[in-house]
Amino acid sequence: MTNTRSTRTAQTCQLCRGPLHDAPALRTGGTGIISHLKLALASMLAQQTCATLGRSVVPLIAPAIVADLDISPALVGVYLSLSSAAGFLSTLGCGGFILRYGALRMTQAGMLLLGGGLAVSAAGVVAAFVPGAFAAGLGQAVSTPSSSHLLGRFAPPRLAPLIFSLKQTGVPAGLMLAGVLAPALVDAAGWQATLLCAAAICAGTALALQPLRARFDTDRNPAQPLSPADMRSNVLSVLRVPALRLLCFTMFSFVGLQALFTGFFVLYLVEGLGRDLSSAGLAFSIAVAVAVPARIGWGWVAGRLVQPGVLLAGLGIAMSVSAALTAALDAQWPAWLIIVVSMAFSATAVSWHGVLLAEVARLSPSGRIGSTTGVVLAFGDAGSLIMPLLFSAALALTQSYRIGFLIGALPTLAIGLYSLRARHHVAGSTSGI
Repeated sequence: MTNTRSTRTAQTCQLCRGPLHDAPALRTGGTGIISHLKLALASMLAQQTCATLGRSVVPLIAPAIVADLDISPALVGVYLSLSSAAGFLSTLGCGGFILRYGALRMTQAGMLLLGGGLAVSAAGVVAAFVPGAFAAGLGQAVSTPSSSHLLGRFAPPRLAPLIFSLKQTGVPAGLMLAGVLAPALVDAAGWQATLLCAAAICAGTALALQPLRARFDTDRNPAQPLSPADMRSNVLSVLRVPALRLLCFTMFSFVGLQALFTGFFVLYLVEGLGRDLSSAGLAFSIAVAVAVPARIGWGWVAGRLVQPGVLLAGLGIAMSVSAALTAALDAQWPAWLIIVVSMAFSATAVSWHGVLLAEVARLSPSGRIGSTTGVVLAFGDAGSLIMPLLFSAALALTQSYRIGFLIGALPTLAIGLYSLRARHHVAGSTSGI
């Protein structure tokens, strides 16, 4: 009888991926784990939606800001790169903070920083966007490592791609809400009031999560040391694993291209193709809406039909084709055809996250999902730092948006082709993990 109880406890602890005394669901059995998983998924989906809304509002209303402040559209890329630089530092260093303070507490802190950055940017002067972008970048980058750490404690491995994909539907949901609400708020109250409204949403989300802190931050370790040396050791430990190393470069190329879509697509339609802001925002929202079922669908496919690595390789190739089609858009094309192309872009470049993050969680050492995810995401932040700068440079030199999208398509095509060729070698290298 003792052996049976010990076996069941060990299985439950493995499912929860946390210390026995820290897992609240263990005291209520399998039903408790399921209820915790559902609540964790719902809360992380909500915060991911609000974090994405806050992160995307500046580029989505950029035409109004550019016109009011009389600045170059290329500066939008500088804002995105500043935010990504801050995000790079945040994701590299957040692992220790998650372990020390808890994933939910760090989620709250991130939402407050994001809201504060938006409020600073609403000051109405160009200089305010520098600290605003940095604060917002620090805050929004914590969202995904924290939620991955939390969900990784409760999600069964077989369902992890679907669970992570469901949570990541908060990204297209946030983009869709921002695409509809932000231009409407700009028309009604101006761009500064729009940023303040987004800041209030972020702060409200942080407050709404407070009642859940005692339930979900039971695995925090107040004695966890915080040292800059942890960044270096975390990066090296991840890069030593071939499969994780490949995911790092995949994240770099995928996030870089996604940053171009979310950061420049509306501006492209308005400044490059002559559309008005409201119709451009609506087209963007329709396109991003496709990413919600697409993310769920890709998660299901990765869990049941196709190996995640193969699926990610195929998506890399597909999104490079979509980016090339976006570069080929013409002002004379009918609106429906432009929307179809943007939907294809969204279904690939904005819909892969759950599959990749579930792979990161699967390959992470026990208890290190948050820090490992942070390192992989740091490569994504590097992509969203470099690609917008390259896009802005191409725009400033050629006055063409098309070249920027083609530049973004090249790394995803390269990583997709390389992943297809190397997947058998990578699988063999990680067979002992």
